[in-house]
Amino acid sequence: MAEFMTGLKRTHYCGDLRIEDVGKEVTVCGWVQRQRDLGQLIFIDLRDRSGIVQLAFNDNTDKEIFEKAFSARCEFVLCAKGIVKERSAKTDKIATGDIEIEVNDLRVLSKAQTPPFEIVDDCKTAEDIRLKYRYLDLRRAPLQNNIMLRSRLAKCARDYFAENGFIEIETPMMIKSTPEGARDYLVPSRIHQGKFYALPQSPQIYKQLLMLSGFDRYIQLARCFRDEDLRADRQPEFTQIDMELSFVDVEDIMEINEGLFKRIFKEILNKELTTPFERMTYNDAMNRFGSDKPDTRFGMEITDLSEKVKDVDFMVFKGAIENGGSVRAIVAKNAASTISRKEVDKLTEFVKGIGAKGLAYVRWVEDTPSCSFAKFLKDGELNSILDFVGAEKGDVVFIVADKDRVTLPTLGALRLEVAKKLDIIPQDEFKFVWIVDFPFFEFDDESGEWVAMHHPFTMPKEECLQYLETNPEKVIAKAYDLTLNGTELSSGSIRITDYELQQKMFKALKLTDEEIEAKFGFLVEAYKYGAPPHGGMGIGLDRIAMLLCGASSLRDVTAFPKVQNASELMSDCPSVVDKDSLDVLGIAIKENE
Repeated sequence: MAEFMTGLKRTHYCGDLRIEDVGKEVTVCGWVQRQRDLGQLIFIDLRDRSGIVQLAFNDNTDKEIFEKAFSARCEFVLCAKGIVKERSAKTDKIATGDIEIEVNDLRVLSKAQTPPFEIVDDCKTAEDIRLKYRYLDLRRAPLQNNIMLRSRLAKCARDYFAENGFIEIETPMMIKSTPEGARDYLVPSRIHQGKFYALPQSPQIYKQLLMLSGFDRYIQLARCFRDEDLRADRQPEFTQIDMELSFVDVEDIMEINEGLFKRIFKEILNKELTTPFERMTYNDAMNRFGSDKPDTRFGMEITDLSEKVKDVDFMVFKGAIENGGSVRAIVAKNAASTISRKEVDKLTEFVKGIGAKGLAYVRWVEDTPSCSFAKFLKDGELNSILDFVGAEKGDVVFIVADKDRVTLPTLGALRLEVAKKLDIIPQDEFKFVWIVDFPFFEFDDESGEWVAMHHPFTMPKEECLQYLETNPEKVIAKAYDLTLNGTELSSGSIRITDYELQQKMFKALKLTDEEIEAKFGFLVEAYKYGAPPHGGMGIGLDRIAMLLCGASSLRDVTAFPKVQNASELMSDCPSVVDKDSLDVLGIAIKENE
């Protein structure tokens, strides 16, 4: 039967005790990491969130206490009181390795069954099992440290914004469904049957209304929800450091956020960041790195070969150029010994899997380079291409020919894949890049229409307003993304606040008056009553935590994450709801045929 802590009160966390505490009487609580029975000696490693301390039991220990220690098993919950002693056999494997506690009172607060996997730092158990028993997995030090770092990160952000005049305001969790780019999670209304609330994809409209309300600077650690396919850096619910500022322009928002990251990196990693961060236009990022979230920690930039190969008698190149596309390449330096012919075949399948038709290559191992399209080249043409891209003996050149919307992202993804294979990405560097001058519109091949790249309240650059209706491809948005090591951390923009310009923007997006009123009527109405110029952005708190921890997935910094099919394995969520609950809401489930 479980005992109680009556008469005992915890004085220290297990991992906080040091050699300076020798001689003190202390009380600690925690879980049994392991028990070692050496006959007349018993040692128990007791674990809490701060670390591990060794409990010692010997000939001088009360018999009843010794027997409790003897019966203790992994994951039993104990409370132990005793004197801190210097260990005879010290260890540097734990922070408390110089000391132990000679126990004179021990309570077994809770017994435990044998867990389905061992609670150790480098647990090899399959992730789906660990997620099913997430409450056990969270006892492991690496995950606990990640979650605690995330907590420190949140506090750091709140402190910084409070010091800079921001007001923390909560916005509603059940809102009107508006187009935000992903599918909404919908909540049926019992009172208004047939109508639905939406969970917010972001607090976008509300934070703009707060600027119209005169709060000047808003901040919120906002929960956001998006019904979209998951991957390592996505969860269906996530936390956003959301902000909006009045009477500002792009430079002001960049400056306040650079200050935030300087503060975060100093407090969390004790690392000084240099500001201002690098800035790169969207076009430069795509042309050089094939991505609007470029990883600039290594080279291997994209080279446009189109002019160089336009007369080469190779239909793959020629056809791409004639159809308005391009021929582009990356050079993997000193890679020929690592990237074998077999590896090239694997990389070819990789690019085909993301939309490319194929992959041309030059692999320069011997004096004569091996070229996949050599039979189509005249004398001197291969050397000319190699000189142009800066390739040397020992290098591998990868070439993709197609429309730019294929060549650029394909080479961008290939660049990262090859860099990982070559292990050339520095792991101790943090390269921030602001991406600016985004196109306002993008052409949708399926509909044959120009569609907005951003939400419809994004302000175009003033000098581009003349092209809104005549040359949409020339319109540049006052939008900006902040990226770190190839991960998008945040996205933001200056907002449209002029009523007439907003109406013109809606029309450019082919929205009817009825659609405008139904989706945004209350915001449009608010603009009639005096709106300050304002802008903002939202930063993915979970993604920052993931990068600070060096984790590979958001699941490693989320206490109770969802898996790829948006289910939670521990609670078996989502689940079936009984018919009575559905009837109250006026909902019937259509059976799959």
